[in-house]
Amino acid sequence: MIPMLDLKRELAIIGDEIEEAVKNSIKGTRFILGPNVESFEKEVAEYLGVKYAVGVGSGTEALHLALRALGVKEGDEVITVPFTFIATAEAILYCNARPVFVDVEEDSMNIDVSQIEAKITPKTKVIIPVHLFGNPANLDEVIAIAKKYNIKVLDDCAQCFGAEYKGNKIGSICDVSAFSFFPSKNLGCYGDGGLITTNNEEIYKKVKALRNHGSFTRYYHEMLGFNSRLDDIQAAILRVKLKYIDKFNEDRIRIAKLYREKLSDVVKIQSENKDGLHVYHQFTIVSEKRDIIQKRLQENEIASAIYYPIPVHLQKSFSNFGYKKGDFSVSETLAEKVLSLPINPFLEDEEIEIISSIIKDAVNE
Repeated sequence: MIPMLDLKRELAIIGDEIEEAVKNSIKGTRFILGPNVESFEKEVAEYLGVKYAVGVGSGTEALHLALRALGVKEGDEVITVPFTFIATAEAILYCNARPVFVDVEEDSMNIDVSQIEAKITPKTKVIIPVHLFGNPANLDEVIAIAKKYNIKVLDDCAQCFGAEYKGNKIGSICDVSAFSFFPSKNLGCYGDGGLITTNNEEIYKKVKALRNHGSFTRYYHEMLGFNSRLDDIQAAILRVKLKYIDKFNEDRIRIAKLYREKLSDVVKIQSENKDGLHVYHQFTIVSEKRDIIQKRLQENEIASAIYYPIPVHLQKSFSNFGYKKGDFSVSETLAEKVLSLPINPFLEDEEIEIISSIIKDAVNE
């Protein structure tokens, strides 16, 4: 069996450190906004090269609270893509705002910047580019459009911890950024967790209050807030794993290169941003024979995943917005053809060879 992510192999390498960190957190008995949260926020801000970092309850809440900190409210519009995990668009709805979609590029699978301006109205408040599967979006172009229309940019960094764009870490470039620490992520905790980063002090202070019931001072609540706090045990785990993130990302990049060498002549592969560093949260191929490939992998006890089988605009929960099949053809076509293969820092070369061989045979059937 070859899984998508092998956390057991991860534990074999750093499990002792994690166990010690968890024990120390428990012994400290400060579980809510405890010392590990504060230390992690400082360490991760330094790593990313950003002034402020705020730990929250999940990646979804990171998006939600970031939008609220930007002042998004009922009647506003937020531009994003339909080819993403639903949380990107859910966060917009949590603010009672309207998601306005633009399609993605076929090769990069990231936002098609050329389509953004046509969707901007006086109600547009924020653009959310998604760095899909760890591949940085073209942020300079997005930011230039946003500045032209006095719009803010919140990038969805859920899948790209450690990625770079023009030499800067993703999470340090836009007005505000949102990360997820779901266990499968490049930097993942052992539960739910998220992070908001910004260089804007006002946004930072507002997010800190929003995550803790709208309180700047204990028991004094100046706004409607939420209970969305990264807990101390998860922060302790993340502090350990942060020390290894560069090595683990390098391993992912090396594995992706091997996949490319073996598969580029039989399937299409998500392109890399020439100005960025793709950290391969997922290694995603595109093939007319996607279903056959997946079946052959399953028969050999090899995991794979379809991210995402139904674009957000066609989800039942978004049906009241009037979007229909054919509105975003690239996203819809990708949904029918994409397949993500196992990629994690612990995948062995022999396993890559086995996976690649099965895919070649399936394509050539």
